[in-house]
Amino acid sequence: QVQLVESGGGLVQAGGSLRLSCAASGRTFGTYVMGWFRQAPGKEREFAAGIKWNDGTTRYATSVKGRFTISRDGAKNTVYLQMNSLKPEDTAVYYCAARQGSIIRTPVEEYASWGQGTQVTVSS
Repeated sequence: QVQLVESGGGLVQAGGSLRLSCAASGRTFGTYVMGWFRQAPGKEREFAAGIKWNDGTTRYATSVKGRFTISRDGAKNTVYLQMNSLKPEDTAVYYCAARQGSIIRTPVEEYASWGQGTQVTVSS
């Protein structure tokens, strides 16, 4: 069973940066895709970024491309989301998720394992 634990959220001013971490355990993740999703108040959960564990291929939502960077550290079984140039509209609960497979898919229902989420608040 996959366990995912996020950390690194907080309050930051617009234009600032945060780095989220997702510690993964319970499996060998070589055949997995890891994703970061976010859910703002009153909105649906949405895909932000994804990475293929085995080769590091990445995919980003248009809204975060050029500002966010997803990466992984195999030795630590940890996935990161570096968020730069943050905007108030990036305010959301950020979730780490995992799916088996070789394609970085964006729908929420494609991911079977989820963390508990970490709050990111960007003030204007």
